Amino acid sequence: MSQTFETLGRPLPPAPSAFSPAWRHVLDRPLGIRTELDRMRRQAPFYDATVDEIDGRRIRIGDHWLTDFASCNYLGLDLDREIIEAVPAYLDLWGTHPSWSRLIASPRPYDDIERMLAELLGAEDALLLPTITHIQHSVLPALVGRGALFVELHAHQTAHDGAAMVASRGGTVARFREDRLDRLDRLLRAAPHPRVICVDGVHSMTGNGPPLDELLPLARAHDALLYVDDAHGFGVVGERGPDESSPYGSRGNGIVRHLGAGYDNLVLVGGFSKAYSSLLAFVACPTEVKEYLKSAAGPYIFSGPSPVASLATGLVGLRVNERRGEALRARLHRLTSRFLDGLRGLGLGTLNTSGFPIVEIPLLDADNADPLGRFLYERGVFASVVPFPVVPRDQVGVRIQITAANTDDEIDHLLAVLGEAGDRFPLVAASGPPDPG
Repeated sequence: MSQTFETLGRPLPPAPSAFSPAWRHVLDRPLGIRTELDRMRRQAPFYDATVDEIDGRRIRIGDHWLTDFASCNYLGLDLDREIIEAVPAYLDLWGTHPSWSRLIASPRPYDDIERMLAELLGAEDALLLPTITHIQHSVLPALVGRGALFVELHAHQTAHDGAAMVASRGGTVARFREDRLDRLDRLLRAAPHPRVICVDGVHSMTGNGPPLDELLPLARAHDALLYVDDAHGFGVVGERGPDESSPYGSRGNGIVRHLGAGYDNLVLVGGFSKAYSSLLAFVACPTEVKEYLKSAAGPYIFSGPSPVASLATGLVGLRVNERRGEALRARLHRLTSRFLDGLRGLGLGTLNTSGFPIVEIPLLDADNADPLGRFLYERGVFASVVPFPVVPRDQVGVRIQITAANTDDEIDHLLAVLGEAGDRFPLVAASGPPDPG
């Protein structure tokens, strides 16, 4: 034991490889298109970082303080005192973790959240699982079976991973582009049943929404199910109406309600890990589909559940949303508009045409991704540098995510740093104002 305490804080000698020479090829295998991502992960300070302290949206990495614009906590509920202070009571009631798989038993908060979710979304029912990754890998294959899955080319990587699961189980998989729905129409005509079309809601890179007004009629015409992954829209955007506090809409009930669509031929997938800062995800669907998924989706049967603190923050967060969500979304919209207006003032462009709080600024030269990230880091801005192949080469750049917990001073500092960056690393020029809705 004394030897253990004596060595604390000292660098340990490198351990011998646990892999025998016969297995070295696993670690030495070329990473192909992910080589650049791996290099940046190993070398860049803005990747794979250990955060030692937070203060609001300020973070400390080692002795370096930065403002966090890589957070997905859009409503700032990760820092909300009402939610934080509510957690201990749930721990006293339920312990730290229920441990049962959901097939065996679920604590009462699961039922409460599913009921509140269905009402908020205007859906018939909802099923909770720990993460959207769990859902993509299990629900997509369960819905498609040996039918046909059509995945939008720029959908989240987890959807493409789910597509690989579909293919491995005998389903047919094809990709399509949202700007070429005529090709999707032709593919659907020849596809076996069941047919599922998978798209992002609010896109995780561009911040833009899908063309639901075109996709839903297409899905219904071909008796296909439209599967919408709204990880970044749920909690942020919602139904439109005269009493909305901002162009993001009211209630935060997602992109489907925001665009005025319904749930016929549509399944909505979303998560609490963004706007609600909690480890939960859901499928909004008819009750008959929910009951089917309880036996068909592996995570419901075999996975451990979300910890009690996540159930608590999800449940209390939904109650906070009912009382204070509109004010938080109004603040989020104001800060995002301030940032987008500032970008235009600098002559800088973005892929964002929606005005939603995900703003990617592409580089003219993709090789500048690493230097740009280091430049921002050194000047106190922590942001997501997005290299190829995470995005196409012509979209490589920096992704900024605004939250309601950011401040006006932080937005001003970000704009000042981006102005300097634009002089040093040519960024895409502005082409026009974003649509505020």
